[in-house]
Amino acid sequence: MLGPTGHTDTFTRDNLPSVGEWPEILLDGFNYPEWLNAGVELSDRMVERGFGDHVALIGNGRRRTYKELADWTNRIAHALVENFGIKPGNRVLIRSGNNPAMIACWLAVTKVGAVAVNTMPMLRVGELSKIIDKAQISFALCDTRLLEELVAAAKDSRFLRQVVGFDGTANHDAELDRIALNKPVRFEAAKTGRDDVALLGFTSGSTGVPKATMHFHRDILIIADAYAKEVLQVTPEDVFIGSPPIAFTFGLGGLVVFPLRFGASTALLENASPKNMVEIIQEYGATISFTAPTAYRAMLAAMEEGADLSSLRIAVSAGETLPGPIFEEWTRKTGKPILDGIGSTELLHIFISNRVDDARPNCTGKPLAGYEACVVDDDMNEVPRGAIGKLAVRGPIGCRYLADHRQVDYVRDGWNLTGDSFIEDEDGYFHFAARSDDIILSAGYNIAGPEVEAALLSHADVLECAVIGKPDEDRGHIVQAHVVLKPGIMGSDLLAKTLQDHVKAVIAPYKYPRSILFVDALPKTESGKIQRFRLRS
Repeated sequence: MLGPTGHTDTFTRDNLPSVGEWPEILLDGFNYPEWLNAGVELSDRMVERGFGDHVALIGNGRRRTYKELADWTNRIAHALVENFGIKPGNRVLIRSGNNPAMIACWLAVTKVGAVAVNTMPMLRVGELSKIIDKAQISFALCDTRLLEELVAAAKDSRFLRQVVGFDGTANHDAELDRIALNKPVRFEAAKTGRDDVALLGFTSGSTGVPKATMHFHRDILIIADAYAKEVLQVTPEDVFIGSPPIAFTFGLGGLVVFPLRFGASTALLENASPKNMVEIIQEYGATISFTAPTAYRAMLAAMEEGADLSSLRIAVSAGETLPGPIFEEWTRKTGKPILDGIGSTELLHIFISNRVDDARPNCTGKPLAGYEACVVDDDMNEVPRGAIGKLAVRGPIGCRYLADHRQVDYVRDGWNLTGDSFIEDEDGYFHFAARSDDIILSAGYNIAGPEVEAALLSHADVLECAVIGKPDEDRGHIVQAHVVLKPGIMGSDLLAKTLQDHVKAVIAPYKYPRSILFVDALPKTESGKIQRFRLRS
């Protein structure tokens, strides 16, 4: 089942799930050589293909070409092997914000055949320690501005022995940078198998022991050769921009793998607020944007104030389901598509999406070529079209947790169960209902929280909202809405009643929020996902 390995440290292959626990992997149409290194394919190979003088990275006030990127990563790769003794299969933690140096480190780690573990700047000692222990990480690269928490984690760790700093700013003056400066620009990459683990993606929002998803060298290329090729139709003229952390697989794909696979450019922002994104889109003529629905709402407001976002040809929305009102307003104002889709860390990136010529509101779209999806009940029987059930997916990438008993919860009968409730319509389009734990059972009715949120968002006074089920003695649960109002609007009992009546007029009246709380802000992850579990608590 697995091809040959180039790993001398066999930890990841030794800790793959047993074959019987794997999902079915559908590789038809995704053919790669037996020996494959994704780091080489995204840098040196692009130079060989004639993109050497083309801009790869924009960030820290400068543009770097593919040749400069290849040289930079090769120097770091030499340092990793010659100065720090990194061997193929070793896990290397990388801690950084979205900057060119982080991408260079990730590519270098991949080239030497090590397994990259990208982590977010916001993680603290306790969270970092769980990741280090789970993946048995002995070596880490860290932006010097973020050293404190990682050094503290290393002090008490039985695994992490060395933390080396790199400079994530434009100065390039830290230990790793100084060592790499005098290294050759050519590097013979490790001979890794296409089925060697290249990346451990830790799932966001994990409680307790985090889950690590294991992705092969081939998987990194598959997400580009599937979604980016089919849906985005990337060209070398494209400039990518986005807010998700590169430490998340959504950000790694959208801001690194997709542009580098096709000779395009990526503009990086450490603080990717909607305001900053608007500025960068205008400055560099960005053409493809990756961010969450809340940011698109803010960008629409910026357009009202004169911002020119006409360079964007595609807006990709993920992290949260895209509310119909935002879809319709974006399409009306820009004349360009805003594409909803769904992906997961377990499957690395998006697997169901709208298309440029086939996008519709309140719809997630259809599976990508090479993927299959269906909606099933608790016994894995497909439910009738139009009925709510659990989303099951299979394709060229599937869930493989690192030594984790929860593998059997995510994979059943060869299918990946994403934890989302969906409806498939008569025409084969998939519609998001809710995260499976966001279905509210109230007085015998199944109510999907996102549907109520979309109804509230269609009211002129509502900026953001999140809906949860609140325990209720009579009904089991009632629908409770946490609402952020637009600037200048004050919450009141009268406004709450107005919003309740509005929801009753937009969707079935039994779904209206019986409780409305006006709040200043909603709790969110760094990638923009609303943390509804914090509202429940």
